[in-house]
Amino acid sequence: MAESTAPRRGRWLLLAVLALVLYGIVRAAGTPSTPEAPARPSAGPSASRTAPRTSSPPPAPRTSGPPPAPASAGYDPADYAAQVRARARQAGVSARLVMAILYNESYKPHDPSFERAWQKYKPDAAFGIADMHRATFDEVKRGRPFAGRRWEELPDDRDLAIEAEAWYLRDLADRLPAHWAGPYTKDELLALGYNTGAGNMLAFARGATPGSQARSYLDRLRGNWAEAGRAVGAH
Repeated sequence: MAESTAPRRGRWLLLAVLALVLYGIVRAAGTPSTPEAPARPSAGPSASRTAPRTSSPPPAPRTSGPPPAPASAGYDPADYAAQVRARARQAGVSARLVMAILYNESYKPHDPSFERAWQKYKPDAAFGIADMHRATFDEVKRGRPFAGRRWEELPDDRDLAIEAEAWYLRDLADRLPAHWAGPYTKDELLALGYNTGAGNMLAFARGATPGSQARSYLDRLRGNWAEAGRAVGAH
């Protein structure tokens, strides 16, 4: 009996060892090698949305401003050389001076619609291609052939604008003394008077120094002098 039972015990012992090894393998496969991180708490309704964008401030209300200038008014003072010569002759002033001032004043658009829109924005604006203010026009027209005309007509009637300019230069010339101490010619003084008024013109004639604006106007006049002469045929 002893010899027949020994091999059986060995087989059962081997099976038991194999079972233990298999059990250990199964346990090892079911156990995570590293601790699992704790689950993150579920986000609430607001977190699931993207962060609200900062709203930009509402645009500032548009304020009334000057009207946009027309792209091109198609204005060249030389086109009015005939009117300049005629009106200068009637008023007894230099046609070249009248034309040079038109060139000086051509720095801004002389479109009638633009001028009227600008005047609504700036009530004291000047009208017409010679840039004449209302008070000056009303004073100059007294006793003149255009006494019945209105300042509001200047943007549409360029010949009227030239006529008023020529007679204003005549009024300024009548106020000049026979001799003056300043270094300016008669035409230069008249142009300064046209730009700054009769009182300043007389001060410049006495030797006063023009301000920066008046000097700039005089510089432009000198720069336009040759072209103005060509336009009216002056030699």
